[in-house]
Amino acid sequence: MNRPSSYGYLAALLALALLTFGASAGAKSHLPDFTELVEENSPAVVNISTRQTPESRGGSGRLPDHFDIPEDHPLRDFMERFFGERGERPPEHGQRRPRSLGSGFIISEDGYVLTNHHVIDGADEVNVRLSDRREFVAEVIGSDERSDVAVLKIDAEGLPTVRIGQSDTLRVGEWVLAIGSPFGFEHSATAGIVSAKGRSLPSGNYVPYLQTDVAINPGNSGGPLFNLDGEVVGINSQIYSRTGGFMGVSFSIPIELAMDVATQLRETGRVARGWLGVIIQDVTRDLAESFDMDRPRGALVAQVLSDSPALEADLQPGDIIVEFDGEAVETSGSLPPMVGATPVGAEVQVKVLREGREVMVDVTIGELPEEQARAQRPPRGEPERAPDTAAERLGLRVEPVPAERLEELRVDSGVLVRRVESGPAREAGIRPGDVITSIDQQSVEGVEQFAELVEGLASGRSVPVLVLREGGARFFALRIP
Repeated sequence: MNRPSSYGYLAALLALALLTFGASAGAKSHLPDFTELVEENSPAVVNISTRQTPESRGGSGRLPDHFDIPEDHPLRDFMERFFGERGERPPEHGQRRPRSLGSGFIISEDGYVLTNHHVIDGADEVNVRLSDRREFVAEVIGSDERSDVAVLKIDAEGLPTVRIGQSDTLRVGEWVLAIGSPFGFEHSATAGIVSAKGRSLPSGNYVPYLQTDVAINPGNSGGPLFNLDGEVVGINSQIYSRTGGFMGVSFSIPIELAMDVATQLRETGRVARGWLGVIIQDVTRDLAESFDMDRPRGALVAQVLSDSPALEADLQPGDIIVEFDGEAVETSGSLPPMVGATPVGAEVQVKVLREGREVMVDVTIGELPEEQARAQRPPRGEPERAPDTAAERLGLRVEPVPAERLEELRVDSGVLVRRVESGPAREAGIRPGDVITSIDQQSVEGVEQFAELVEGLASGRSVPVLVLREGGARFFALRIP
């Protein structure tokens, strides 16, 4: 058997190495180069700090003398907060001290700046520092807590500005870059990809957040998120973290929403949002089965608020909103941003599933109240007394709802869950103290009628049960044995 010569063997290894290097170089050539983007846009990104008067309390704010850290060093704020938690050397009452809180970006040459509401919330004085080290005391033009957007104004002209892009055109997997001041380290750039779009967070029901894996840390808040064209597509706002540090999940406010809020704040000093007036919940697999749906989708109406556009349009508890103004509603979280972005007074069509049928409902959108006040209903008399017939079939016992509880809940009828035993009710999540107002889309008028409804339910299927708990309404899927 002939063996290859040493020359041939070495030549083969060299060819393989060149091939591997070429493939590696080719892969690297497809990675984005952010250098020009950073150089072009960093001058328009600002550092924001505030001065505020702390309450008179234990906890400090001042460093021990043996820590010789300059006042403007980015680590000083972090160390002061650390020693503040340890309660050493509290400041004198009324003393104001600087805190480096976040970032922002300039949107006009005459000094308008965008940042987050939570960056400047509660501040007595807001300071903006530019890339050329100039500092200005900013005027807060307006701030909106629901969208977490704030508009500042500094007294300067001819400033560098960012270019505004469109988040709608972003695709999941697309490269994005953030510039900001994490932990006070100004003009830090971090890159990543868009992980998801239209995320709903408990702290921002009216914001369809962009999710990215860009490294965002305390101090990045309010800074811009850029696409590869160097356009701002979002405002970095929140991170998901179990430790307080970056864990690969960051959220940004879409720039279209932020600019709309900014325009309203500049023109009127307030933000008007569309309002439908419903309490909604997600449609789970069990609830979808109980409503005879082919798959989970839409926003389930658990409660219709008094004096609301939904009440005027005859939307009903148990309706499942699957389309709003021609746009599909896949989850309950996708509905509030759609409604909030709709102009007040606009007439829209809402498609709902009601008792297995598609129904089109015309709604005139109202303005979201600052406090969603609910109209008081007149008190009712004491409901009739009935024997404890509590539907042993479901493993729960019920009794009439006291009149004062009906008035408190602002409902006309229902039954009060007194005890939950082992069985379908417990498995569904129903608890003692709950008030059941409907079962299988039939209103519950009292204890005896509730027992009749339960007796008539077919075995082997799930039915929706509407429950009032702690002032809120929610559907549960109850499987009938």
